[in-house]
Amino acid sequence: MGIIGWLILGLIAGAIAKMILPGRQAGGWIITLILGVVGALLGGFIGSAIFGVGVDSFFSISTWLLAIGGSLIVLVIYGALTGRKGSRV
Repeated sequence: MGIIGWLILGLIAGAIAKMILPGRQAGGWIITLILGVVGALLGGFIGSAIFGVGVDSFFSISTWLLAIGGSLIVLVIYGALTGRKGSRV
């Protein structure tokens, strides 16, 4: 899969992950794209290490499930790192 395929997959997987997680997450489309691509890479790594499948084909259901799952993991970590720090009054 080429770089354009990774970007499209990352953008869509990141957007789906944002829709799945409840609450309001920070970040616009650029952050969604970056988190989605990182999540797709993470999902591919985890999928190949545990299940023996990777993100090889754009139209494979396993590719999409791994990319969305990886994006969810990355989005949870991103939310924990950039969450509300609390305000002191």
